[in-house]
Amino acid sequence: MMKVSTTSLEVMSAQSFILCCRIGRLATNLRVASRKRWSTSINRCISSSTDRKNLLAVTLQNHAPLTKAWDRFGIWLDEPILLPPRLADARVEAGSLPNVGCASQKGKRKTNEDRLCVQKLSDNVLLFAVFDGHGGDTAAEFCSRNISYFIRKNLQLEFDLETVLHKSFLEVDHAFLQHVYSLQEGVVLSVGTTATVALLRNETELVVASVGDSPAVLCREGKAMHLIEDHNPRRKDERQRIQQFGGFIEWNSAGEPYVNGRLAMTRSIGDFQVKPYGVIADPETTKVMLQESRDSFLVLATDGVSGIMEVQEMCDIVKKCQDSSEAAVIVTDQALQYGAQDNVTAIVVPFGAWGRYKNALTSSSFGRIMVASCRWS
Repeated sequence: MMKVSTTSLEVMSAQSFILCCRIGRLATNLRVASRKRWSTSINRCISSSTDRKNLLAVTLQNHAPLTKAWDRFGIWLDEPILLPPRLADARVEAGSLPNVGCASQKGKRKTNEDRLCVQKLSDNVLLFAVFDGHGGDTAAEFCSRNISYFIRKNLQLEFDLETVLHKSFLEVDHAFLQHVYSLQEGVVLSVGTTATVALLRNETELVVASVGDSPAVLCREGKAMHLIEDHNPRRKDERQRIQQFGGFIEWNSAGEPYVNGRLAMTRSIGDFQVKPYGVIADPETTKVMLQESRDSFLVLATDGVSGIMEVQEMCDIVKKCQDSSEAAVIVTDQALQYGAQDNVTAIVVPFGAWGRYKNALTSSSFGRIMVASCRWS
């Protein structure tokens, strides 16, 4: 067994210590040189002293302690902060009813073919209507400007609101046909519009008439009630009528049915090219007697909203809003944020139980929640 003296061990330890110091000094020099080269290259790219100061501030900020960065995250909120409603880029025909919320946005379309109408027809009758035009805004514009005239005229002749609406729909469709033929730029027989019209009498009697696929939704005890069923070729009764008149249903690559390969609905105002094939302007009507303690609000919307959002989800959004004006804007905003490609329009009419039922009845997916949170960021 080899013997190693204490002196030898001390010499070896000293040599190891010197070697470690040299390695450490070499590493320090390399880091300093690297920093100088990095600083030189940065200075070449940054010409002004102000930019250099900004870069230094950013560098120091990035190397700040993690606790300081965490303090800048703010606080967690149980409920979103409700912002005041902003003005929508809408072209609408609305009367002066301050308690009714209205919003219409063109979204990703070049123009807004939606129209809405809110008017006080008499001391005890109010009118709410949405129109979703296609092939241009001619039909929707015509209906929004003239539907109140026909309803007023029929109110003088009929007491039953369902009869009034039925007659008014047929008359406005006939008047629009005459208007189309009178256009100087030529006959446009492919233009048309949906129509969903609600009449409220004495704040208790609600009657809704509709052609097309613009929904009317009543929120009763926090639950969404679909007052009118969409008129599209998916419905067996609607499809049979089209086929009986010699029309046919064509399904596109996305699985959507079209009348004669042109029209996505089986009832509408206008669309005179397909009227001989079973497309009609006769509305379906629904009558509801409102209950002050149970009914919160009515929502009329176009399919830009209903095509991307379930009716219960729509109601849950409205229930969280401070007033109807804010609710209409948020519904259209959310539809666009969820990916709506069409124009979006909504009317929100508050009733006696407004604000009473606030609990959401739908469970949104994580993606829905993240998209919805973008409004508050």
